[in-house]
Amino acid sequence: MIKTGAEHIASLRDGRDIFLDGRRVRDATVDPAFRGAIASVGRMFDFQSAPENRALMTFETDTGTRANRIWQLPESYEDLKTRRAGLEAWTELHAGFLGRAPDHVASCISGMYMGLDAFEAHDPARARALADYYRYARDNDLYLTYVIINPQADRSKSAAAQDDPYLSTGIVDQDAEGITVRGAKMLATGGIMANEVFVTCIQPLQPGDERYAVSFAVPMNAKGLKILSRKSYEAAAPSVFDNPLSSRFDENDAVLYFDDVKVPWDRVFVAGSIEMTAKQFHGTPAHVYQNYQAQIRLSVKLRFLLAIARRIAEINGTTVFPQVKETLGQLAAEAAMVDAFVTAMEAKGTRHGRYFVPDRHTLYAAQTLAQQLYGKFIATLRELAGGGMIMLPSSVQDFEDPELARLIAKTQQSPAASAREKVKFYKLAWDAVGSEFASRHTQYEMFYAGASFVVKGHSYRTYDWAAAGALLDRMLSSYELEDEIVPALGRAAE
Repeated sequence: MIKTGAEHIASLRDGRDIFLDGRRVRDATVDPAFRGAIASVGRMFDFQSAPENRALMTFETDTGTRANRIWQLPESYEDLKTRRAGLEAWTELHAGFLGRAPDHVASCISGMYMGLDAFEAHDPARARALADYYRYARDNDLYLTYVIINPQADRSKSAAAQDDPYLSTGIVDQDAEGITVRGAKMLATGGIMANEVFVTCIQPLQPGDERYAVSFAVPMNAKGLKILSRKSYEAAAPSVFDNPLSSRFDENDAVLYFDDVKVPWDRVFVAGSIEMTAKQFHGTPAHVYQNYQAQIRLSVKLRFLLAIARRIAEINGTTVFPQVKETLGQLAAEAAMVDAFVTAMEAKGTRHGRYFVPDRHTLYAAQTLAQQLYGKFIATLRELAGGGMIMLPSSVQDFEDPELARLIAKTQQSPAASAREKVKFYKLAWDAVGSEFASRHTQYEMFYAGASFVVKGHSYRTYDWAAAGALLDRMLSSYELEDEIVPALGRAAE
């Protein structure tokens, strides 16, 4: 099925246990803390289901039905590019500010399915569960999030060595029906807007951590699952004019606590294997495919931020300054670099069985540089704007008073826009660059792929050192010390 926005929003009224500010949220779809972001996701589903977007956003499955391209398994370079076009169009609806939109975890599960052979070698029953779940999520157009990180707690200790053995989600019991899990996981970004959650551990586990080596999926309203929301930026952003991004795209993050949640075997993909918990990401295309999607999203987001940078210069009348042109040129080069990485991942793609997947090292090279890039990009926008993003009317209500409106028109002058247009733009720029919502995004872009040493480690691990070393060795073998010494001796004898 291809869901509409109304159908997706209705699916979220399922009695899930969301907690915010000391209260249980009865219906997130109408709650001021979440309704704007949920409506934005609804617009994404309306876009995908629109008849004019059928070819762009959907593909024909092996059963003859149509599904969103987020579930597509590319078999060629052209398939990969076609899928990317759909993902880019979807991302443009939120300018890249929904980091865990439906296309991210769908890419992860699809990548795991493309590596089904690894699961079959481990346990055929778990492989069947994964294959069936992929089809179920695809055919029901589910929005999935994931929680793959343990609570920080004492990072010097393994999961099993923590003071509370069930601080992190682990297996309490298992029987013929399935496993029972207890403990916490983070960060359920987008979880309040999602249908189901994929639960596993991407961090390295140690011998003795077998109970935490799990991989499964459950609905967000599973009995015993508690959703502990962080502070809602949307709740503090009642006006779209004043907070155009945080009022509509605060996807939220949450800690999930599993209070003896029962997971049936047909939703369990790994149970107790440390080796397979790691292999599901790095022994299949999953890690590459999900992070390739993240780079597509980032390329759209940087394009949006680059447009803000150029508009700042236009609003301030500084585009004629050589140093401003130089700054904009640098930003344009950096945004183009991310675009180039995405196309290079595709052009250098390789086969995994019948499937065509993005190049692994090019992805990790992109992530390594992007982690360093985002904060610099934001800092440069701050420099271009100066005080323009700070000295703004307190709220849209200021325009309702004729005298204040007159003063705003006088003090918010611009050679390229009216006072109202300038205020509207700078409210948007601040929400993207300097608000609490924006600060969270800077942190997210720095760490969603892991700490920088982890990402650099992936780059080190996947680079073709053998080819580089062979090039060096060929050069070294093209000359010898004797080639210099023997002729020199001969000349000395003469």
